[in-house]
Amino acid sequence: MKKSLSILLLLSLIVGCKSTAGKISDTKETTSEYGTQEDQMKYYFTGTGNEPFWGVKMGREGIEFTSLITGKEKLIFPAGEAIKAMDANIKMYKVANETATATISIQQLECQNSMSGAISLYKVSIEIKNNAELTFTKLEGCGNYNTDYRLHDIWVLEELNGFKVFVTDFQKELPRIEINSSENKFMGYGGCNAISGSIFYEKDLLRFSKVISTMMACAHGNKEGEFTKALQSTTTYSIENLRLTLSNPSGKLLVFRKVD
Repeated sequence: MKKSLSILLLLSLIVGCKSTAGKISDTKETTSEYGTQEDQMKYYFTGTGNEPFWGVKMGREGIEFTSLITGKEKLIFPAGEAIKAMDANIKMYKVANETATATISIQQLECQNSMSGAISLYKVSIEIKNNAELTFTKLEGCGNYNTDYRLHDIWVLEELNGFKVFVTDFQKELPRIEINSSENKFMGYGGCNAISGSIFYEKDLLRFSKVISTMMACAHGNKEGEFTKALQSTTTYSIENLRLTLSNPSGKLLVFRKVD
């Protein structure tokens, strides 16, 4: 009997340890192959590659390259302006510091991680060398832009094409959008119909695409059509004082107020 009780006590301790370990792991910061959530807020683009393992994090304050390559374990470069191709979505960055030189190319081309099989939207190519070396090491991998986490919220329309809007401009209530920055999707209300779609995000670029809506007939004078047209014409944005402003080269299109 004593032996049975000892075995039961031992089993309960093992189960308890497993349960505690699970709780500890749940408190860790969420990570992905592109880094922690903190990284994704600090850097606008992250890329990784295999054989040898390497990673690049690109931010407005600098570029961080890490790898398992001897002499290139961690290199920090100053941020640089992109050289853009004329006929394709390709951006090239030529950077250097006191000890190394690199050329980083980011191409909008679906890319599959050679080990995990994960699909990314961009292909990354890097040529890098220490100043004492004669030839560049060439690396290839995949990457993604990290959508601005500040967009992740619910926004209610205040201005449309330079004019303040009122409930009477729409069916029942003011248009609103709810942006999910982690999935690059949005949903909301256009002023008459429910709307949803995707967002395309790169550094200093924001587009609302694949917009769909329900087919409810709208009252005469409803400005939903004007609203959705402005939304789909957006190319840039700014966030300040709990306001999201959407614009394009022609000027300011929409101003939203944060409500969540």
